Amino acid sequence: MEITINFKEEKEILHVLVKGEIDAYTAPKLRDKLDAIEIEEKANIAIDLSEVTYIDSTGLGVFVAFYKRATRETAHVRLVGLSERIKRLFEITGLSDLMDIDTDKKVELS
Repeated sequence: MEITINFKEEKEILHVLVKGEIDAYTAPKLRDKLDAIEIEEKANIAIDLSEVTYIDSTGLGVFVAFYKRATRETAHVRLVGLSERIKRLFEITGLSDLMDIDTDKKVELS
């Protein structure tokens, strides 16, 4: 399976739109794209997972690493558009207690 990662800046928010499955095969590509983001102090980053159909533990690790890096820079990261299944994965692992997760939002590419 492939993964697509796009960026869109809008109203002082960097939107990261992810599409596909995040697993051991695709997670390195996602990690590379997230690592390339220059995080400024107090930045707002929204990661839209509305078109992600699957995440394994490797993918969760990518989000944890990015969240930690952003937190060190006092940036705010929000995960948006999670399906019930993906949201449940974050809940089971306890990550929903640490990360800002909003299931109702979705970003459209223009």
